[in-house]
Amino acid sequence: MRYAHIIGWGKYLPQRVMTNDDLARMVDTSDGWIRERTGIRTRHIAADHETTASMSIAAARAALDRAGVSPSELDLIIVATATPDHIFPATACLVQDALGAAHAGAFDLSAACSGFVYALSMAADRIRAGNANTALVIGAETLSRIINWNDRSTCVLFGDGAGAVVLQGSDQPGGVLSTLLRADGSGSDLLIVPAGGCKLPLTLEVLTRQLHTLHMNGREVYRFASRVLDRAAREVMHKAGWTSDQVDLFVPHQANLRIIESAARALNIPMEKVFCNIEHYGNTSAASIPIALAEAAESGRLRVRDRVIIVGFGAGLTWAAAAIEWSEPQAVSRSRWVLRRMSYGLAGVRSRARRLLRRLEDRLFGSGDPPPTTLIPKNGAAQGERHSTPSVSEPSQAEAQAR
Repeated sequence: MRYAHIIGWGKYLPQRVMTNDDLARMVDTSDGWIRERTGIRTRHIAADHETTASMSIAAARAALDRAGVSPSELDLIIVATATPDHIFPATACLVQDALGAAHAGAFDLSAACSGFVYALSMAADRIRAGNANTALVIGAETLSRIINWNDRSTCVLFGDGAGAVVLQGSDQPGGVLSTLLRADGSGSDLLIVPAGGCKLPLTLEVLTRQLHTLHMNGREVYRFASRVLDRAAREVMHKAGWTSDQVDLFVPHQANLRIIESAARALNIPMEKVFCNIEHYGNTSAASIPIALAEAAESGRLRVRDRVIIVGFGAGLTWAAAAIEWSEPQAVSRSRWVLRRMSYGLAGVRSRARRLLRRLEDRLFGSGDPPPTTLIPKNGAAQGERHSTPSVSEPSQAEAQAR
């Protein structure tokens, strides 16, 4: 039987820190009001040149370094995010290119704050089925780009960042032992970015009404989270054959301190066994759990064979949980670390070379089949008129810097 072990972890937080006092100068709020209701003191905000892709790349490199794994060994890359760089291509493909993971499949997963646990489950299942051996799972968000900074009910809650783990197959028992994925689409309107998709494309009216920003029914989301958090944890513990007193560390989604404390009481898990960093980062959505796991491992809160429960919940509505037996990290030699660092530079060279090769092939052999025609019967254009496809832009400054 194959098991999927977490053998590496990493995180990235933007340098800019926004305090509650900073927010109090922007909207009608105060440090005391925010801390009392959420437990948040500060959050990190991405700089103009930073994106979900660039933060994912930084967290991924840290996780690969910790695991002693080369990008060429990766079979799969999943980026869980609600704030991708583009509608398409997937942010995971930008990460794959920047890392030089030439043999990896890559895709994004959208399950909001539950996204990382969803992605972890899918990667672990693929490893257990024998269809992959090494996978990179990332949770990353640039929520500051979809926040209405005039809405005090939401702008105080969220921050930016990325976290990543490396999963690898083994015959030794442990790793991701059980998972739970759930959804209830009847609550889809409770936490939503209404515009930007095909139902409501961006227009001047949409921008004026701030429909391209995050909208939340805070009271209903709070009730939903309070109901599902401990229930999901209990179910995934039961699937793993554990009881709550056997759990060494509980790592919930970092959305609200009061929700976390309530879940811990319901599960009869003392707060000293709960990892909580919401004070420093706020709600980073899909990034919150992998950032917390990386911090817990780095600070010594996670040791070999510790039993860990992670639980996420968020828009969709979605919720997910996993039971993990923590694995022993691999020893990494200095020479292997240097070679891996060199490979990142070569990844940029490889990417530019492939772009150049495609242009040369196009000039030498043509572009292949002509583009399909589009029939437009109502706007005056002739039927069968050809419409050119806009060219793909060059990598953003953030992606270029990451390479």
